[in-house]
Amino acid sequence: MADQLRFGLYGLLRGGDVDPDTLARRGRLAEEAGFESLWVGDHIALPGSAGHQPRLEVVVGLSYLAGVTSTIRLAFGVIVLPARQPVLLAKQLSSIDILAKGRLIAGFGVGYVEQELAAMGVPLAERGARTDEYIAAMRALWTDPEPSFNGRFVAFDGLYQCPPPVQRPHPPIVIGGHSTAAYRRAVTNANGWYGVYLNIEQTAQALSELREVAAGCPRPAQLGDLEITVTPPPGSMDLPTARGYAELGVHRLVLQPVAPDASDMEELIEATARTLIGQA
Repeated sequence: MADQLRFGLYGLLRGGDVDPDTLARRGRLAEEAGFESLWVGDHIALPGSAGHQPRLEVVVGLSYLAGVTSTIRLAFGVIVLPARQPVLLAKQLSSIDILAKGRLIAGFGVGYVEQELAAMGVPLAERGARTDEYIAAMRALWTDPEPSFNGRFVAFDGLYQCPPPVQRPHPPIVIGGHSTAAYRRAVTNANGWYGVYLNIEQTAQALSELREVAAGCPRPAQLGDLEITVTPPPGSMDLPTARGYAELGVHRLVLQPVAPDASDMEELIEATARTLIGQA
């Protein structure tokens, strides 16, 4: 599988990338270097020192990247879904997919920062249930000819969102997270799974657990049905290590710079283009 490995870039929208010219330049550099995708994480507000790091809102930021690039895929890695209103988010993601001409990857997670979720009106104990329900509600808006939904947290009937996403039935859904619940959500309700900051040994363990969950699901499920994306620990990647991930069954490595302010982003882009893209 090594010849199928793709490379994404993680870490735009924060630190120095909040400058629009820097963000546009780095997005285009990654596209020109041969990166397959750009991945952006989501936090609306954070406690303590983490909250002081400059950070753009991800839906707005990815919309901007859609306008300054033309071929590279654009991925949420991941949206904290329970903090979002799903009817609005479904429309936002459809709009990005249309403006990007079908380049969106919709990555979702439950979140983990209790203060952030509480500020958005979401109790930590509800985050999993809300995530499952919100995905179902968005799918109804994207795919049903007569959308209707009646859930615990969201309900609608006789509402339509036009035009639909370019990608049909909807942009690929990727679930992030390392819990049994996240594995089950990925296997039963998504097109892919995303693991973060995993070395090769941790990736092997995660994929083993993912297989166990898949084997126990009511729907016949195989790990080969899922696209597997992993972000290794921050920093550059060498070719033998990249091939090691591919041999485990990873389809995409999303690389992240070391510096918290992403000041080494362009060095990472250049090094990846020189040593990995087209070779792994």
